[in-house]
Amino acid sequence: MRLVGSRRRRLLSIHAVLIACAFFTGVGLLNLTLRSVDPSTGKEFPIQKTRPVAEGAHVSLTAKTQLSRTKGCATVEEMGEIFNRGFWEESLQVRRKIDLHFALNGASRVRGLPPEQFCRHNFVIGKASEAGFGNEMYKILTAGALSIMLNRGIYPFGDYISYSDVAFTLNEVKHLWRQNDCLTKYGRRLVMRIDDFQKPAKTSVLCSNWREWEQPIIWIQNTTDAVAAQFFLKNVYSEMRNAAYDLFGRPENLQYRPNVFGELMRVLISPSENVKEAVNWVLGDGVDPDITLHMRMLMNRSLRAVQAALNCIRKAMDNLQLKSRPKVVLVSDSPTLINEVAPYINEFAEVLHFDYERFKGNISVNNGLGSLDFRVKDWGPAPRWVAFVDFFLASRAKHAIVSGAHRRVGTTYAQLIAALAMAHKPVEDSRFLFMSSFQSNLVSEGLGIQIGWGHVWNRFAGPLSCHNQSTQCAFTPILPPAWWDGLWQSPTPRDFDDDHLHSFCNSRKNVVRTVPNINESLLSSGMGPYFLRAKDTDHHLVTMLARSGISALRVQPQRTKAVKSVIESLSSQASLTQMGLRVAWGRKLIELLIWPLKKSALNSHPPQAE
Repeated sequence: MRLVGSRRRRLLSIHAVLIACAFFTGVGLLNLTLRSVDPSTGKEFPIQKTRPVAEGAHVSLTAKTQLSRTKGCATVEEMGEIFNRGFWEESLQVRRKIDLHFALNGASRVRGLPPEQFCRHNFVIGKASEAGFGNEMYKILTAGALSIMLNRGIYPFGDYISYSDVAFTLNEVKHLWRQNDCLTKYGRRLVMRIDDFQKPAKTSVLCSNWREWEQPIIWIQNTTDAVAAQFFLKNVYSEMRNAAYDLFGRPENLQYRPNVFGELMRVLISPSENVKEAVNWVLGDGVDPDITLHMRMLMNRSLRAVQAALNCIRKAMDNLQLKSRPKVVLVSDSPTLINEVAPYINEFAEVLHFDYERFKGNISVNNGLGSLDFRVKDWGPAPRWVAFVDFFLASRAKHAIVSGAHRRVGTTYAQLIAALAMAHKPVEDSRFLFMSSFQSNLVSEGLGIQIGWGHVWNRFAGPLSCHNQSTQCAFTPILPPAWWDGLWQSPTPRDFDDDHLHSFCNSRKNVVRTVPNINESLLSSGMGPYFLRAKDTDHHLVTMLARSGISALRVQPQRTKAVKSVIESLSSQASLTQMGLRVAWGRKLIELLIWPLKKSALNSHPPQAE
């Protein structure tokens, strides 16, 4: 059994992950990044901003509950009390729905359909790249949730995650499209329709009936958290709203909302053999841990955060009536924290931790997926592949997940750990807790610090959150809310207004973005058709694309000479050579290929440019 050792952690990134979903393959259309502030997008979704927050708080509060008249606010523990009942019954219903969906629309069945039926089938594609593990996984799960709502099928990719046979690869979809002669016999081109969730003025997530879209492939971009897919809960078309209700539940009934993303992960993903080897190395005797503590410290050393988390673990143990000495997995992005916290936990529990420096398995040998210096404070200094091991290790917890932090409690990474851990629970043992730990300084002004996109308490950060709270250990929603319909959520400056939404949808221009001919050499490598334009700065753009994990760069012929010199100069830089830079030159174009950082890929020859 491996106990605590030095630990270097950070939120990992998935390297160029693509997933295509066939008619209603469910995962979530969710995207809102893991930042501490809302992204600036110029325009915003149609939300009410006219009434003052203070006045709105009083009016909404009075209408909702008698208690609010006397107190006027709630602590985090009071807000979370409704989640104490668990979500098991609703999650089992969604599990059956997801299983049925993939039985009908999964790749194992769809690939065997007669040509006429296959060519009528539709897909959803998701793409992830160089960002935090939680954000990128939500892109995949969003595509899965959308596939269920739209009854489509799915495509995944990855070196550290194995995908089940319910999912296609995009190459296979294109091969079957040609094999079944869908274009010649049935007149269906393999066209992809694109919607960018992060551009409120252009996205169709609220104003369009996606079930009527005819394009064979849909790609919704930038869905980096649990919120994007739940925007369909407010879609102006009842058909879309009902599909979202059926999957996510009613937004006002927070206590009855299922573990959608956990159930999707249960069906779609599992650790690769190398990751599984590392997880088993930590567990030693093969017995799963009881509790996981995830500490998001951003390289800080906060004694108050640690003490609050320890108290939260004890509260979870008392609530679960764990009598014997439990096993606790410790996961953190800050390497110094592990050895500092372990002795305290060892007083009442056995501590497990993945010490990647001591592990000598296949995944640690000559693995090119190292840390990125410019993201060390955010993700931690450990190699990025460690996040996959930590994730699957942490999600083995049988009874509870506790999320603590220097600032960001309940981040996307912690949310997904809790969701997958709960989905692993056997039917006969349904009790499971997801707890959030807040030291007093984090809630001195209520939950205002938790307003960043992706945070599980984002929608509770309005004026109904009490100031000057003591240390809190709160029951936490397994499905982070996307709207402000719950008891203690409203009002905020972003409160939703139906009349405003309908006016917005009626006045907006319907923009349809499509890729008419999916270029196999580009999309099969995990990217969309990115073209250099005359106004782009060669050096800046090539550097940006390389660092963002883009797999190929197609350059217009007249710019080949200029860009070639830029790439040649960049290829000598450590930041690019570490990424596995490969350049293929052709008469009409060039391709900048950034390969998956595994030994076989780095030793292979780049494909020839067209």
